[in-house]
Amino acid sequence: MTGTWMRGLMATCVAIGLAGCGTTYELPKVNDEASTMAAAMFTQARATPPGATVTPEAAAARFRRVVARVKPAAVAFCRSEAGDRPAKVCDLPVVIDPSVGEANAYQTRDRQGAPFIGITVPMLLQVGNDDELAFMIAHEFGHHIADHIEKGERQALAGALILGALTATSQAYANQANPGRYTGADQADLQRSIGLGAAVGQRAYSQTYELESDVIAAHIARMSGYDAVNGARFFARPAGARTQAGTLSFWGTHPPNSQRLATVIAATRAADAGQGLNRAE
Repeated sequence: MTGTWMRGLMATCVAIGLAGCGTTYELPKVNDEASTMAAAMFTQARATPPGATVTPEAAAARFRRVVARVKPAAVAFCRSEAGDRPAKVCDLPVVIDPSVGEANAYQTRDRQGAPFIGITVPMLLQVGNDDELAFMIAHEFGHHIADHIEKGERQALAGALILGALTATSQAYANQANPGRYTGADQADLQRSIGLGAAVGQRAYSQTYELESDVIAAHIARMSGYDAVNGARFFARPAGARTQAGTLSFWGTHPPNSQRLATVIAATRAADAGQGLNRAE
């Protein structure tokens, strides 16, 4: 493994890493008033016990009612932002997922690679009002519009390459310094480094992406006639970060904090003032 080859690999890693980083849109500036308002709302929401769950029939009716308003607005917003990407899929199916026993909402792809949004039955039963469900669906559309899955994949690749290259370099230098060193564990160490790098890379911008999706959701909720700030209160609910199975819950992947509410307040005010989203440079 020559130094020239390694430098070339590292340059490639850095280039890939930079290409996958950052948000698509600028996050709004949050002033003191919005922060104070958000802190009070967050404290109130955390202190308010969850209301009674609705019946499955009422939850299904709410789902149909809200999707009928949010989806057209989200699709129109997506198409307006697609710009020079006519191949961008914007008309995502929004479906009820009966297969998962935990409260969750997500944007993912099916086996054919087609994107869709899923809401589990327990989540629909917990939603307190139409604003909350509307913001939740708009938030998942936000992940798709901002290409967060694709960016996460690129960042995972960059992290795997970078940490893998660093480990390989370290092993190569160790071999040069001590040609007789035992190298039986080197391959396993390299694979672990690649896996760790992928995991770290994928999480690198996860919190920022959550805020970006909230910003997009604020605009979509407004377009569809819902109150984004009231809807975002759902994210402040006191709930565990992990499910009974030990995996991250909805609140584990969508961590509740007053910063989220403050960002939604700022984004809603910007939308009310007729300001669109500005693309990050």
